[in-house]
Amino acid sequence: MTRPEIDNLVTLEIAKDEDLPRFKKDLQEAFAVAVIEEFGSVSEPIPSDADLERSFEAPGSVVYRILADGRWVGGAVLTIDDATCHNALALFYISVKEHSRGIGQKAWKAIEERYPETKVWETHTPYFERRNIHFYVNKCGFKIVAYYNAHNPDPHDPDPESRLGDGGMFKFEKIM
Repeated sequence: MTRPEIDNLVTLEIAKDEDLPRFKKDLQEAFAVAVIEEFGSVSEPIPSDADLERSFEAPGSVVYRILADGRWVGGAVLTIDDATCHNALALFYISVKEHSRGIGQKAWKAIEERYPETKVWETHTPYFERRNIHFYVNKCGFKIVAYYNAHNPDPHDPDPESRLGDGGMFKFEKIM
């Protein structure tokens, strides 16, 4: 059952170090939904704590809490390159309890507004994440520009063997 769209004010707030344990837990819970739907279960957190730490500490990384009327409802990890203005959405989640209410789209709009100098946004999602594919393409205006898999590996993926299923990942870009 879908919930009605909200009129809440959706804002971004830089996450503090003490927010990161909850950020990890909430993100892993949100990501687990599609994994369970596709594969039946989750044997370990996805993404791993180590992958999350790498994202948090990557050069140019900015970690945001997403708030709806001041309530923490999601998060985003961005990689900002001030020199090229080619930026990346490394991780993005909305709490499962808050899905289908328009929060994700409002949060993405807030991200775009926060970085108006961006020339290109990039992100990735697994082939089985139908909700994400729909969201990025139909709601946010991204285009699919590549499909990485065993026959066409992502040249920037340090550990393609850790990918679920056939490892397939879509790469999206949005030219501003």
